[in-house]
Amino acid sequence: MAGFLTQIAAWGAATLAVGSDPWEITVVAAGLVVEIICLTAIPVASGVAILRYRLYDIDIIINRALVYASLTAVLALVYVAGVVVIGGIVRELTGQQENDIVVAASTLLVAALFRPARARIQGQVDKRFYRSRYDAQRTVEAFSTRLREEVDLDALSGELVAVVRSTMQPTQVSVWLKHSAP
Repeated sequence: MAGFLTQIAAWGAATLAVGSDPWEITVVAAGLVVEIICLTAIPVASGVAILRYRLYDIDIIINRALVYASLTAVLALVYVAGVVVIGGIVRELTGQQENDIVVAASTLLVAALFRPARARIQGQVDKRFYRSRYDAQRTVEAFSTRLREEVDLDALSGELVAVVRSTMQPTQVSVWLKHSAP
């Protein structure tokens, strides 16, 4: 900010030395100050909103941005490669310069790859950046396989409590079992 004020002062002194109107200098300087305030107000307002309204789930936005940016890059690469490589092969075989079938086939390939590619990229992003969620999911899956094999109700409830504590980390855990009347 001090550097900015120094620049305004130097610009004002130079303009006065040349002979411009001091009112014009004041208006331009005020405009520059308002511009800087407006440009810094956006990130400050965003930070205040996140903290004040507890918008801490911004990780969801970051997660989706990572997934969809990667997905877009992969699918664009597949599309361009399909059009260029397959188009080159078709041009060599048929001698036609333009082939709409190649473009349509590349489009269909990208459409078919969307869901599997998104699922795979989502898994990689979760594994890399959201390890606790990935580990919790694996813990629940492991518990569900042990659940099929366990017959002792007390051991099962103990394992259930342990899994809930490790994945959800609540302040307290209890298991209520309803006993049926004979």
